[in-house]
Amino acid sequence: MPPSTPKPEDDSHQQLLDQMDIYYTPKPFRNSHWKPSTRRNKNTKQIISETQRKEASVLATQNNSGASTPLPATGANSDGASTPAYPPSSAAAVSKPVNMAQATQSLSTLVLERNLQRERASNNTALLGPSGMGGPAVTYTNIESAPSLHPANHKHYCDITGLPARYTDPKTKLRYYDQEIFAVVRSLPQGAPDQYLAARGANVVLK
Repeated sequence: MPPSTPKPEDDSHQQLLDQMDIYYTPKPFRNSHWKPSTRRNKNTKQIISETQRKEASVLATQNNSGASTPLPATGANSDGASTPAYPPSSAAAVSKPVNMAQATQSLSTLVLERNLQRERASNNTALLGPSGMGGPAVTYTNIESAPSLHPANHKHYCDITGLPARYTDPKTKLRYYDQEIFAVVRSLPQGAPDQYLAARGANVVLK
């Protein structure tokens, strides 16, 4: 049977609630200046999409390097008065000097056209991976992140059998799988535990 609802004139229930309420109880163990972080953790899909956008932006910046609007002709040309544009032996070159502004504009136009063609080719080609022409593809395995060095993320294996080991012999420092392997570890001759430790690079040589 559910408990009966207290009568309105009976305030013992409310007094009990007020007595058990810990909201207004001082909490000296909490930092008064602490605020919950507004940063939300990102899942792997968001990390991959952001990395793809970043690499695409860097790739586009490298492709468009030097691709600006062709320089307009300023009228400032070199008539070869100070420095001859061609050797004096060429009579045709002396009669027809080079216009440096036109040459600069032609070079800028050539660079712009070549970069536009490269951009069209990259847009028409899907991301083919590191060996493709469309740039590196971001996957779950090539995200820039260092491997964890926390001891909890490293599995230990038995030095004798190679099975997952949860125990370590305090005398020989060898890892073993179960009680049977422990008996084998304790029956090893002198020098054998050091060879097992050297196999996994855990032997200590004092000089």
